[in-house]
Parts: sequence; C-alpha cells; structure tokens
Amino acid sequence: MSSSDLNLPDLAQGGAVAQPRNNAPADTSEDMRERIAADLRPVFDVPVSVQAVIGRTTIEVAKLLELSPGTVLELDRRVGEAIDIYVNSRLVARGEVVVVDDRLGVTMTEIIKNSDA
Repeated sequence: MSSSDLNLPDLAQGGAVAQPRNNAPADTSEDMRERIAADLRPVFDVPVSVQAVIGRTTIEVAKLLELSPGTVLELDRRVGEAIDIYVNSRLVARGEVVVVDDRLGVTMTEIIKNSDA
C-alpha cells in the first residue's frame, strides 16, 4: 500500500491533502450535513420539552394565595441578563427575549456544553 492510497498530506506541496487516485471529489460539508440529517431522521419526531426561564423567586404559600392580576413578583435576574433555556430539564443554552409579530420568542446567544452547566 502506498502513501497515495492512504490520502495523506503531500508535504512537498505545502501539506495539502492529496486527492483520491480515482479523482473522485472529496465530500463537501454540505454532503456531510445531508448524511448526518439522514442518520438523525428517525429522531426528528421525538417530542422534547423546551423551557425559557426568565427568572425565579421563592414565596410563602400564604403570599402565593394572595396573588391577583397585576401583582408584581420580583425575580432573581436583572433587566437585560440572559435567560436560561432548558431542553428536557437540562440547561442547553442562554439567550435573550425577543418580540416577533406580537409574540415572545428567544434568541440563543450561548450554547452550554456539558462541562459548563
């Protein structure tokens, strides 16, 4: 087996990856995305719960029973601070509240990796 059969970088030409011997084009990122999407197709219909948490507070039951329309609850977040986005009770992102055609929405500004949570 020669090094050209392994598709190793050609160091004489600046380290670029050599093309396969049969001159077949290498997979593009679009082809790779389509393959990944096809592999994930079976899970596309699985329902998940998504929550956008604006803030939290703790109150006594007596105060809870006194709530009425117009009551203001103070939350643990400041104005403009990122909100937490949970998928199936797991923190996955942070974002901002936006208004889209008279509805509230969320724009993700940060994806949370496992070690960050």
